[in-house]
Amino acid sequence: MTEKLSEETRGPLLNPLFSCGWATVEGRDAITKTYQFEDFIEAFGWMTRVAFWAEKWNHHPEWSNVYKTVEVVLTTHDVGGLSSLDAKLARKMDSLAET
Repeated sequence: MTEKLSEETRGPLLNPLFSCGWATVEGRDAITKTYQFEDFIEAFGWMTRVAFWAEKWNHHPEWSNVYKTVEVVLTTHDVGGLSSLDAKLARKMDSLAET
């Protein structure tokens, strides 16, 4: 079972993400990032690649897409806040955006 991040584990898991453009969401135990792509096809293709991993890990983002911009929010609803799954999916999203 996935657990909500403890104060001890938050820093090591989340701080590297903050240096890559992720930020905390005001009023929520969640993180967010906005991705910019060359065009709609690139944005939608990235979302499709992320969707395969999200489904495999049974951990789905809150996201929206307008043309070449994708806004993402990650939190683990089952635990009421951030878990290691959010950090894992954030890292995967970043790596897929680099390709």
